[in-house]
Amino acid sequence: MTVDAESAGQRLDNFLMRHLKGVPKTHVYRIIRSGEVRINKGRVAADTRVQEGDEVRLPPVRVAAAPTEEAVRAVPPREFPVLYEDDALVAIDKPAGTAVHGGSGVSFGVIEQLRRARPEARFLELVHRLDRDTSGILLIAKKRSALTRLQDQFRERATDKTYLALVQGTWPARQKVLDQPLRKYLLPDGERRVRVTTADDPEAMRAITLVKLRSVAPARTLQGLPALSLLEVTIKTGRTHQIRVHLSSAGHGIAGDDKYGDFDLNGRLQKAGLGRMFLHAWRLQFDHPASGERIALQAELPPELARWEPAAG
Repeated sequence: MTVDAESAGQRLDNFLMRHLKGVPKTHVYRIIRSGEVRINKGRVAADTRVQEGDEVRLPPVRVAAAPTEEAVRAVPPREFPVLYEDDALVAIDKPAGTAVHGGSGVSFGVIEQLRRARPEARFLELVHRLDRDTSGILLIAKKRSALTRLQDQFRERATDKTYLALVQGTWPARQKVLDQPLRKYLLPDGERRVRVTTADDPEAMRAITLVKLRSVAPARTLQGLPALSLLEVTIKTGRTHQIRVHLSSAGHGIAGDDKYGDFDLNGRLQKAGLGRMFLHAWRLQFDHPASGERIALQAELPPELARWEPAAG
């Protein structure tokens, strides 16, 4: 494929992930590392910047089929609560239960709905992702230049991302850093999972999570609930399911997490009124892609989580 003027200056990995729809990110990096991706016949690295006119050679890969006009029309237009917006980007407060994009059994997500709600928008692309069951701050670029610069910040760990998570048990206040590599794997039915692994695992991805204990709710004997801790969790790496796996491996699964949490406890929490996973993208700081100004955003807990927030102190 030939790089057009609009894509000039973009990192190779971001350029490929935009064009290879439906191809897993891990596969994109694998074909780059193996030398199967060439630019102008030469080997390249993931952080190589593509330039207008470059010829990018790829091995055969299976990409997702483009949606039909009928499928696009079937997407219901939807706006989401806006936390910040200008000509370069929009930051929304994503509700839980809504995927950020279609795929994996989901017909559409936030980005498809927003595009339908804003037919005049020439460019709308996700800067990063949140799990379907996670609520909170989600950035969407309105210009390709903004997308490139923001994605670079996420990749280079120049952003500050803090989540609020309610976990089972009393979190030890002195435990502040979780530095454990993670590995993806598939269940027999093909569903994706992540687990803690060892540093010498060839599939290991380094993952660093910072934890601050915010408050603790004592055990509620009458409701059969253990003590619950509210944590401020800052991720220094953006691995799939990183917070969920790190906290679960520490023995403090997130309340309501149906993949890595305590299933018996989840049932009791649901009877007590918690109908979703308590993980919320609370704060985000980044440099504005045009002005360079440091932007600090905050999305307050939605009502269904706020009622479970333990009192501080």
